[in-house]
This record gives sequence, structure tokens and C-alpha cells, in this order.
Amino acid sequence: QVQLVESGGGLVQAGDSLRLSCAASGRTFSSYAMGWFRQAPGKEREFVAAISRSGGSTRYADSVKGRFTISRDNAKNTVYLQMNSLKPEDTAVYYCAAARALYIRDCGYDYWGQGTQVTVST
Repeated sequence: QVQLVESGGGLVQAGDSLRLSCAASGRTFSSYAMGWFRQAPGKEREFVAAISRSGGSTRYADSVKGRFTISRDNAKNTVYLQMNSLKPEDTAVYYCAAARALYIRDCGYDYWGQGTQVTVST
């Protein structure tokens, strides 16, 4: 079992940057691909970014490509989401998740964190 705890959310202005972190428990972190998803009020949860077990492959939603960067440090059991040039439409609860393979659909993920709120004001 993997437990995931996100941190780093907050209230920022449009154009600002934030870095989200997701710390995983257990010694099997490097066995999992990791993903970030987000859910805005009244909307479906959507894929943001994912990274392979080694960190050698990444995937991004078109809406964040070029602005967000996913990375991981397997020695620290942590995955990151660097978010630059934030927009009001990025406002959502952001979740990290773990999967056995690199998926962009949330149904492929086995473990989820509790989420961290990101609010971007105009």
C-alpha cells in the first residue's frame, strides 16, 4: 500500500508560480508511475501530468503543456509539480496518484492523496 500526502498549494495571483509536492510512504515508490490530477468546483476530475517510474517519460495535458513540469526524486519518495504562469482556470484541488504504469486516465491509478487547494486570482 502507498500513502500519498500533497503539499504546497495556496492562493496566488495570475502569472505566479507554485510547486506542489507529493510525499509517498513505503519503500516501493520507484515501482509506481505518478500522476497529478485536478478537480475544479462543479467539474470532472482531469488529468494534468504523469511521470514514469524512472522519471524518463512524462505526459501533460494540453492545457498545461509548456507551463507545468512534473518531476520526481525516488531517493526522497517525492513527486513534484512545478506550475508557472498560473491562470485563474488552473484553480482546483490538485491530487497526486500512483499507478503501476504511465496512464493519463484516472481509472488507471490505484492510490490517491487527499488533495491540496490551488487558487489563482486575477
